[in-house]
Amino acid sequence: MVQKQQYPWSGSLNWRALAAFDQVLVRRSADTGEWVIGMGVVPSADPFGNGYGAIGHLSFNYADATDQIKSRHVPDGSFAEHGWWAPEVLVQCREGTVTEWKQGLSAQANNGRWRTGIFSPMVSAPPPPRANWQRHTPKERYLRNVELLLHHIQQGDIYEVNYCTERSAMVPGLDPFDAFERLLRHSDAPYAALYKRGPHFALCMSPERYLRIEGRTVTTQPMKGTRKRGASADVDVELIHELTTDAKERSENIMAVDVARHDLSRVAASRSVHVPELCAVKTYPHVHQMISTVRAELREGLNAWDAVRATFPMASMTGAPKLRALQLIDQVEEQPRGLFSGALGYLLPDGTMDLNVVIRTITYNASTGRASLITGSAITALSDPAAEWEECELKARSVLNALGHVG
Repeated sequence: MVQKQQYPWSGSLNWRALAAFDQVLVRRSADTGEWVIGMGVVPSADPFGNGYGAIGHLSFNYADATDQIKSRHVPDGSFAEHGWWAPEVLVQCREGTVTEWKQGLSAQANNGRWRTGIFSPMVSAPPPPRANWQRHTPKERYLRNVELLLHHIQQGDIYEVNYCTERSAMVPGLDPFDAFERLLRHSDAPYAALYKRGPHFALCMSPERYLRIEGRTVTTQPMKGTRKRGASADVDVELIHELTTDAKERSENIMAVDVARHDLSRVAASRSVHVPELCAVKTYPHVHQMISTVRAELREGLNAWDAVRATFPMASMTGAPKLRALQLIDQVEEQPRGLFSGALGYLLPDGTMDLNVVIRTITYNASTGRASLITGSAITALSDPAAEWEECELKARSVLNALGHVG
């Protein structure tokens, strides 16, 4: 039986209070002023059939099911292709109010200590262990791979492709909850997520939403185009103008929009697909990002998961045409993406679904101490290989600098 209650929220959240739970998701949706937290798991519950809610993830490899691409890479074993569960406790914090749903409570959930703990201020911890991150793809090989992708673009095989590389470090003793707090303070990421499944963690500082579904309305927001923040407000104004008028960045964004429009049209009501926001620039603590919004109404008889199947993997992390881009991604990338460029999110009891894009994300295995960070950029006909390398470095530094790491 599901229990529901509401009480005031002061705005404080302490992630470390969730450490006792084996499975946890914390997700932010800054534009709605919302945090959603799921703790524990009800093993026998159907996460999509109980009217209670669901928490979980889609790995990039879920593309095998949606676009028939069989990857040559062996999965790293950290996160399954997809995983969703009904949490014992589901909490929505919004507009000064906590709404809490509970069912099938374990000892950790039932003793109530998590509640007083999570709504208390986060206590400062010692600085995280220092680490030197090692790139898996040397710059020379990266440049050669970009040249290969540019050749495919010149041949007309593709128009755009997202190319990613990995770096990793051994960081035994890292406190993932404290690291998440530091990363969030540093980035103020609007779609941040803290994800725990056993010893496996994802510390996600995502600036990008993949899908939000409220009622029959589906919204996706592809993000393409990046500039580093300036040293002053005047410099920022110049950088925003530069990004807004950059032909390459706009073409990247518009191609992702075209893919998103096409994907949504597969599940949309007639003539409902539209673009209320094209190539808008949004500013974050360390970068400016170009973001567009594509919206549609679901056709009668279809549901949120039909929208996911039609649009995953998201346009901004694949390319155009999507199928050929996925094939080339698998050919040139040297690592399985795993959870990276997948999605983390929730389905609330009222049917609202919100999924982010897993980028700017450290994955961490607490059993081995291994941490991984993947970064990438979109390659188009106007790409300069050296500039794409620098964009990937900027994205990596935006994460690692918060932890005092070298990479």
